[in-house]
Amino acid sequence: MEGPIEGETHTFERTFTTDDVERFAALSGDRQDQHTEPDKDGRLLVHGLLTATLPTKIGGDLEVLATEMTFQFRQPVYTGEQITCLWTFDTVDEQGDRYAVTVDVECTNSNGESVLTGDIEGLIWKTS
Repeated sequence: MEGPIEGETHTFERTFTTDDVERFAALSGDRQDQHTEPDKDGRLLVHGLLTATLPTKIGGDLEVLATEMTFQFRQPVYTGEQITCLWTFDTVDEQGDRYAVTVDVECTNSNGESVLTGDIEGLIWKTS
């Protein structure tokens, strides 16, 4: 992998399913009613940290080792909604055998409304 570039963007889209939310509830132990009982439209509320797996998926693809992550959950996400995550390298600092990076993330629903924003700091090891 070549080094990251300031301003470089990556996207990932996902639509969470009832099965996704049920499995995350079992894994996390967060079984609040809004995550386990469908609303009047038959949807479950997606856990905030499950929504946050979108930027972590991009980070994994880019081999980023996160050192700090801060997320703001802007509005609810429900099963059946398509969510798009935009990842932007804000700063890239080459440091010997690695790149120190800061990243801005924004996840939006199909109406273009922000559902999650955040900042990530981390590093990417150079490959020989």
